[in-house]
Amino acid sequence: MTYCHGVLRSQRLSGLDASMLYLETATQPLQVFSVLELDPATIPGGYSYDRFRDEFSARVRAIPAFREKLSDRFLNLDHPVWVEDSDFDIDRHVHRIRLPAPGGRAELSEISGHLASLPLDRRRPLWEMWVIEGFGGSLNGGRLAVLLKVHHSAADGVTYANLLSQLCSTEPDPPPPDPVEATAAPTPLRMAIGGLARFASRPLQLAINVLPATIRAVVDTIHRAARGRAMAAPFTAPRTRLNARLTAHRNVAFARLELDDVKKVKDYFGVRVNDVAMALVSGVVRQFLLDRGELPGSSLVALVPVSVHEPSEGLGRNQVSGMFARLQTQIADPVERLRALAEATTNAKEHASAIDATLLQDFSQIAGPVVLGVAKRVYARLTQFRPMYNLVVSNVPGPQTHYFLGAEVLAIYPFGPVLHGSGLNITMWSVNGKLHVSLISCPELLPDLWDMADGFAAGLKELLAEVG
Repeated sequence: MTYCHGVLRSQRLSGLDASMLYLETATQPLQVFSVLELDPATIPGGYSYDRFRDEFSARVRAIPAFREKLSDRFLNLDHPVWVEDSDFDIDRHVHRIRLPAPGGRAELSEISGHLASLPLDRRRPLWEMWVIEGFGGSLNGGRLAVLLKVHHSAADGVTYANLLSQLCSTEPDPPPPDPVEATAAPTPLRMAIGGLARFASRPLQLAINVLPATIRAVVDTIHRAARGRAMAAPFTAPRTRLNARLTAHRNVAFARLELDDVKKVKDYFGVRVNDVAMALVSGVVRQFLLDRGELPGSSLVALVPVSVHEPSEGLGRNQVSGMFARLQTQIADPVERLRALAEATTNAKEHASAIDATLLQDFSQIAGPVVLGVAKRVYARLTQFRPMYNLVVSNVPGPQTHYFLGAEVLAIYPFGPVLHGSGLNITMWSVNGKLHVSLISCPELLPDLWDMADGFAAGLKELLAEVG
């Protein structure tokens, strides 16, 4: 594995990378994407779709990950590999669409939800970009939107942000990047031998890495639970409308807050930015369920992804762990809820940090598609009775970018996948002094997702009123 211009490259998929392929279903597309709001007036020479696509094509020649596709062979006993697509054609990945009038947020979110539900073609590099014209009601003088989607096997949140940053710049007309070669395809014999060696090493990895780390994690969890300092246990979340059966459809909504306002709350109450962000999520979800007479008496539980990225050989493009955090949605007072959530999140972080950072990667490496397929069916059965968690919440620093292919970046809304048993994913990025909040769900579960998105500004205003 190497880094090239800040972009992670890996020839063979890690177990965690490959699990994103094995766990994908028709109703669970495992993709990460973002929606960018752009001002095309800053593009040198003015905007045209052909010029915009050509500029993107020049950047892609410098980012091998955009030109690599999956390759597998019958004799390969391990996970697939990334190889250069010898038939790569930018026009198979970059598409143009125009919003219907009036071209506002409702139309943008509707088309974004539709595009998020479409699967990627596994015969080609696993990404696509949609240039969305007519945002704001007109092309000339209006704004532009771009949706960039990448399969989760090729990128987690951090890797995706790195890819996106390679397409951005601090000036509208940067010098063209130097081309970089993609990974060459191994011979069938080399792929088979490498796959056999990795497959044969799985029992040893199980004995040396996975089992001892699992035992240590279980013992530590028992001790922490006895002291009341453990993270929330899986399958202790209450059942809500968020946890019903998914369909293949997706809907999205988004919000944007001033990061300085979030920091005012953070400084006043002596907590962290992430605590305030989590408190906003808690307040929004609490009010949403309360308004519908569906608020459980016990706290909702969020799965919070945790990046464990290290530039080490063999770890792959997905390097992530996670923790279960109680959102304290049973507490009515916003200040009391913030303080309780900050304490609970601290306990969860300490607990999660005590677990081997690569345990999830190690387990995924020894669990092939058959094992993960069985686990997927068992998990689906279990969540019919009790959800493992209620929603996914992620808050990370986003790429600090000013221009995307020459267009000024006005906003970047990042989205993660919606998972079986958990019908809501809320992702937050801090970018250019703004906290961008993105919500994605299934319209059959949450048709009124904008009610939740609009609650973030109200929740922050409520906390700011306490600051004075």
